[in-house]
Amino acid sequence: MSAFVTRDGSRWMPQYLTAIDGATCIGCGRCFKVCSREVMHLCGVDDAGEVLGACDGEDDDFDGELNRMIMVVDNAGRCIGCGACARVCPKNCQTHVAADELAALT
Repeated sequence: MSAFVTRDGSRWMPQYLTAIDGATCIGCGRCFKVCSREVMHLCGVDDAGEVLGACDGEDDDFDGELNRMIMVVDNAGRCIGCGACARVCPKNCQTHVAADELAALT
């Protein structure tokens, strides 16, 4: 696959979000706020590092099991590869793969 072409004819290769490192993510939500495609969501994590489930914005403490929150990629197919999430992440905990590399993996 060659690079995509923008409206002005510039070549561009999308970098799709494929994963977020839960050990590094601080759950700040900046990436979620800039993503218009609902690619990731905030999830609760227990003391053992197990993901408890999506946080719905209420004061959900998962019956006292909640230790911290992280972002989890749960709709990777919705990513358009704009890179906005990577630009706002203070921990650089995201993995992005170029469209041509991702196509080769599938």
